Amino acid sequence: MTNKHLFFDLDRTLWDFEKNSEIALNKLFHELGLNTAIDSFELFHSNYKKTNAQLWKEYGAGRLSKESLRNDRFRITLEQFDLYNPEIVTKMSDGYVEISPQQTALFPNTLETLDYLKKEGYNMHIITNGFKEVQYIKLNKSGLDQYFDVIVCSEDVGQNKPSPAIFKHSLDQAGAKAADSVMIGDDYEVDVVGAQNYGMYGILFDPENSFHHFQDQHRVQSLNELPGLLPFVFK
Repeated sequence: MTNKHLFFDLDRTLWDFEKNSEIALNKLFHELGLNTAIDSFELFHSNYKKTNAQLWKEYGAGRLSKESLRNDRFRITLEQFDLYNPEIVTKMSDGYVEISPQQTALFPNTLETLDYLKKEGYNMHIITNGFKEVQYIKLNKSGLDQYFDVIVCSEDVGQNKPSPAIFKHSLDQAGAKAADSVMIGDDYEVDVVGAQNYGMYGILFDPENSFHHFQDQHRVQSLNELPGLLPFVFK
């Protein structure tokens, strides 16, 4: 077993958050009858994504509570359509947390890559800012849990990535040294810079080629590029 440690982000890196979220929201949109009041699911979904992204930034910066995030993303979205209804907000909030983590869409080559890396002897772990009670369901339902030794949710630490505290806690839990560890994630500032600031290596997962101007960074567009890249990262 190698002493090399790989720390993966979960949402938008392994687990296809956008696809799984859309499935759950589409189901709720029709079940709660919002299709009779809003022109299309696409319009609702577009507004929701913008609202949700902004609120997650507030949560990540410690300016918004978990409970507020869960409800406000639906309250604010519905208010944009003059549809605010506390009962519907609660049903959407609860329903989304129940339905979304049950979905199992992963990014291409996820399982094949993890299989290969595990056979190569890498120690693999998860560091996620997602809500603890749903992240474990995602890992279990999608068959990812078997690959990871240590799973750290930001709630375990009381700090979100890129705080040094969550990287320190994760390395301590894994018995890993920063110099022997790589963080792989889709958020450049949160995953890559956060890890590098703590002395780890960082690899950006960039399937849409959104960060092509970071030519000096370790970056992959597909997970199956990792096995070929890691020996150069750890050299």
